[in-house]
Amino acid sequence: MKFVSRILLGFTAAAVVAIGAPVAANASVTSATPAASSYDGWGPYFSADHKAKAYGHVSVDRKRFKHWYWKTEVVKKRECRKDHKGHRHCRWVEKTFKKKVWEWRFDHFYTVHSTLQNYKWWGRNKCAWETFKVVDHDGSSYFRTFSQCGKHRGHFSFHGENAAHIYVNVSRGGHHRPTGHYSGWQDVYHAAV
Repeated sequence: MKFVSRILLGFTAAAVVAIGAPVAANASVTSATPAASSYDGWGPYFSADHKAKAYGHVSVDRKRFKHWYWKTEVVKKRECRKDHKGHRHCRWVEKTFKKKVWEWRFDHFYTVHSTLQNYKWWGRNKCAWETFKVVDHDGSSYFRTFSQCGKHRGHFSFHGENAAHIYVNVSRGGHHRPTGHYSGWQDVYHAAV
């Protein structure tokens, strides 16, 4: 009986190895793929009265895509014709044509993670505020604002693509808007040139 149970145990172990080996091989291949993310920490930055604090990090993923466009090409061709006497006359003629071609381009998708801490959550102007300014490569900009009015830390995040610069301004204020004690624009992220 012990001999039979040992044989069955051996077959069971062999079956587990045979089934698990391909799964483990696939797992190692996918985990060996390099990640295209880089993480940059920023802060901590404080409001002017040091009652609001903001810090965090930025993650950036670089993704490749095909950019299609029309390209105009000039081709020289030799054209020949016969005149009324049958003599052949040739000349070089330039012809233009358009063709659709592609090239590899890259987009950079970012996610800004922030933690906002409020050191004075009672009385007037009891909220901590952070305002992010995102500047694109063409010079246009937009803003994202978050507030924390309680005594616990607030965790916020937002994302976009192809930012040239990201700044943050930490301040104090009421429930509806920041009112003062601005830190000024502090650096969060600069795209690599």
